[in-house]
Amino acid sequence: MDLPGIEQLKQHFPDLQTRAGALNLAARAIGFFALTTAFFLLTDALIPDWQPDGQILVMALGFLVLSRFFARREPFRERYGVLAYRQAFVRYAVPGLAVVFASVAHCAYLPGLAVPRVWWQSLLRLAGAYFTVVGVGLCLRAVLTFGFDNLTMLYVYFPDQSRMVDSSIYGVLRHPVYAGALRVMLGLCLLNGTWQALVFALIAPLGVTGWVRLVEEPELLARFPDYAEYRARVPAFWTLRIVKLWRFLLAGD
Repeated sequence: MDLPGIEQLKQHFPDLQTRAGALNLAARAIGFFALTTAFFLLTDALIPDWQPDGQILVMALGFLVLSRFFARREPFRERYGVLAYRQAFVRYAVPGLAVVFASVAHCAYLPGLAVPRVWWQSLLRLAGAYFTVVGVGLCLRAVLTFGFDNLTMLYVYFPDQSRMVDSSIYGVLRHPVYAGALRVMLGLCLLNGTWQALVFALIAPLGVTGWVRLVEEPELLARFPDYAEYRARVPAFWTLRIVKLWRFLLAGD
């Protein structure tokens, strides 16, 4: 099956035009993910009381590295020309995203004091399973709907080549990918069942909101004049329009 956006991405990312190049890129991402996971396992064993502070710091570091992908755009264009996107993605997006994804996965095994076995513990686990399933579904549907070119931020460096994605989900959520990731984080924290995980579940949305407001949405406001009105009208991550959300999950559009 040809995934949407792959051909557009290959045009600006020569590595993906060969099997060896694609495998090398995947190995980089897996390597950063593995190193971050090893760090979590080590610190969890040696200084478990460091959590959830350590979780917050590591995820913030991932977003900080990723922010350089946006901040270094013009210098990279001057230095690398048509390869600016490729260079910035490998240097900043790959490690930044790998650290963030490893931090999301860490929610499932983040150590801490277990929630007491009371009547509402089963409700927490049920809610955790629900949010995890919905979050994974949102992320997978986003890949099929928006394409890898949009998801890998190709048009931050090539705005004049951007393609319109007409999906009803944009009338429900402004950022369905982040909405999916937040639901996965929340779900894993609830399934984990420690107080530290629950604290992180409350704090994480604040950090993602800051990222969107300070880094990504200024880019969108500059490119799309009507985005300010759209932002005021449509929520970023959470919605009460559950029927339309599930329609997107099950059928897409």
